Amino acid sequence: MYLTPEKKQEIFGQYGKSNTDTGSPESQIALFSYRISHLTEHLKVNHKDHSTSRALTKLVAKRRALLNYLKEKDIERYRAIIKSLGLRK
Repeated sequence: MYLTPEKKQEIFGQYGKSNTDTGSPESQIALFSYRISHLTEHLKVNHKDHSTSRALTKLVAKRRALLNYLKEKDIERYRAIIKSLGLRK
């Protein structure tokens, strides 16, 4: 399995307030970004996998919604997460 509980704890610890901070927008965005990068690599090899393609599209939309929410609530946190993850906007 590509996303072990230890890897989740590492992501939440790095981008959230603590290792158990699973609900903050920053930690959710970081987790979605990790999953998006994994699915993107999978689709480079298996380009006919339509169910994974659909899952990737849904994940990107969820991440975009969280980024929009964070931009509305706190622009500084939004800019910090964009910079730390290396996202375009």
